[in-house]
Amino acid sequence: MGTTADRYSHGHAESVLRSHRWRTAENSAGFLLPHLAPGHRVLDVGCGPGTITADLARRVFPGEVLGVDVSDDVVAAAARDFPPGDDARLSFAVGDVYSLDHDDASFDVVYAHQVLQHLSEPVTALREVKRVLRPGGLVAVRDGDYGAFVWTPEDSRLDRWMAIYHDLTRRNAAEADAGRYLHRWVREAGFTDLVVSSSTWTFQAPDDRAWWGGLWADRVRDSEYARQGLEYGLTTRAELDAIATAFHEWAADDDALFVVLHGEVLARAPQPSM
Repeated sequence: MGTTADRYSHGHAESVLRSHRWRTAENSAGFLLPHLAPGHRVLDVGCGPGTITADLARRVFPGEVLGVDVSDDVVAAAARDFPPGDDARLSFAVGDVYSLDHDDASFDVVYAHQVLQHLSEPVTALREVKRVLRPGGLVAVRDGDYGAFVWTPEDSRLDRWMAIYHDLTRRNAAEADAGRYLHRWVREAGFTDLVVSSSTWTFQAPDDRAWWGGLWADRVRDSEYARQGLEYGLTTRAELDAIATAFHEWAADDDALFVVLHGEVLARAPQPSM
């Protein structure tokens, strides 16, 4: 995450970071990669544990990539796990997407993955991103759309998992279905030349099901999903245990499928008028 002003609906439990560490530029930033070039200066907002950030740095070397996140512990871990090397100029810092500690027109590219969905003011954050982009610079945003997730077999316990998450994020003034709104937010922030796309993560093979099902079984028992759900009175410990069991049962079913849809937008910071 990249802001101190909003309550993060996921938090930084081990099960959450396990998910974040799985992400790579290939599975989470494919729509951006053809537009990167050696020498670009890139800002990764809400960088989390830095796996995508490090991939981007290798792609733009000898350019620089800076990853920022609101969590001191997460930034420290990313800096430890991904020190600068001979093939990457890479650094990490604590930062807030609503108030970035950088001059105007400092970056060629700003990337934000699964960030805007957690913000109460995504357009305000995007305007701050626009400030630090050079004229004509590229913003790339990608967010899940929880309301468009698809799974089989049907299970009322997983329906409750989704309903609780939507209720929780609404309490946090966040937007769980951000993927479908990204293009509108980007346009409202003043960007131009929008290119809108979508992509999915698909979990069906046995190892993929085991990883995804086990991940969410742990998250619904011990993460901010559980803590905030209980705090807000949206669920009970018994219900969370039942949802975790449902994820394990889903993972054990050879016919099970889970598809995670993401919205994506590439856009340009406006050029100064002649």
